[in-house]
Amino acid sequence: MRLEKKATVVSTSVAAILVLIKMTVGILSGSIAVLASAIDSFLDLTVSMFNYFALHNAEKDPDDQFHFGRSKIEPLAAVIEGTVISLSALFILYEALTKIAHPREMGYMSESIYVMVASFSITLFLVFFLKYVAKKTNNMVIRADALHYQTDLFSNGAVLFALAAIHFTGESLIDPILGIAIAFYMIYSAIPIVKEGILMLLDAALPEEDVKAIEEIIESEPIIQTYHYLRTRESGSHIFISVHAVFNVSISLYDAHIVADKVEAKIKEYFKDKKTHILIHMDPYDDSDINEEEEEW
Repeated sequence: MRLEKKATVVSTSVAAILVLIKMTVGILSGSIAVLASAIDSFLDLTVSMFNYFALHNAEKDPDDQFHFGRSKIEPLAAVIEGTVISLSALFILYEALTKIAHPREMGYMSESIYVMVASFSITLFLVFFLKYVAKKTNNMVIRADALHYQTDLFSNGAVLFALAAIHFTGESLIDPILGIAIAFYMIYSAIPIVKEGILMLLDAALPEEDVKAIEEIIESEPIIQTYHYLRTRESGSHIFISVHAVFNVSISLYDAHIVADKVEAKIKEYFKDKKTHILIHMDPYDDSDINEEEEEW
């Protein structure tokens, strides 16, 4: 088993343990903050399972049914993940508002604090482990997983602080207020995940700075007279680029191919952390106007 998959197995196992202990203490104590943290850990479990599924399937070679591979599983998983996070946040928000409207006493305060201390410690260990794997493998999915659990450190710390404050002050209103804050934070975190996933599924172009870098690489080759129809898109860890490069009509196909290979090599070096697929159409003259007329027709 590859190190990346081992990392997702470890993160999935850790998340499952945290869900079990947090959910038990959250229900027994009636703490919205602990319950919110339990739901957050459940989402971590779901995310880690998605990551394992994505890593297992997205890297499969193209076949007769999927000519371009299955890399879009990653953005699809991101959209599902972000949607689940948002729905869970709405549930936490509902529970917090209900507790404000109908206050109830909290119990098992000491147990809740112990659970959150253990959760913080375990999550800290997991973040260090995932960062080590991400640095060694340079895998984007693992880097994202490490960042996700790193944000959990802040939410776990906030819950621990709230429980301690309630324990010493006796003010139970701190619990639902923190639950509301966590709910809004979860929604805030989910929005960019869903947005990025949808843009990938819709084959949005690469960011402007990346497109500009590609243009500069093409323009750096003096043999290429001009170019047109530069198209880019991203799908998970894969980048797809196509362009029409115009050469002098007298150049040999061999020489034009050598230049195209140089351009491909430079672009792949720029996107060295991605799997880059480049298609350069070599034109003997600029036919962009003719093709535009055909497209309009």
